[in-house]
Amino acid sequence: MAVKIRMKRMGRLHRSFYRIAAVDSRAPRDGRVIEELGVYDPQHKSTDMQFRLNMDRVKYWLSVGAVPSETVSQLLAKSGVQAR
Repeated sequence: MAVKIRMKRMGRLHRSFYRIAAVDSRAPRDGRVIEELGVYDPQHKSTDMQFRLNMDRVKYWLSVGAVPSETVSQLLAKSGVQAR
């Protein structure tokens, strides 16, 4: 099973936020996840609260071969986690 770290869209119309999750690569965008890893809320007023991750679990999934999506890899690079 190929695992990807990608975003899952949540929220309502014009007020969306995203959950960062480890997902089977064949699952749909908002489908079943293996594990929730964090939250990205681009419209949050506080910049500290826009992007929250469980770093230990993200590093674990990267170490076992999970591939982050392009957007998630950019967010990880901003937070200091080295994604492949």
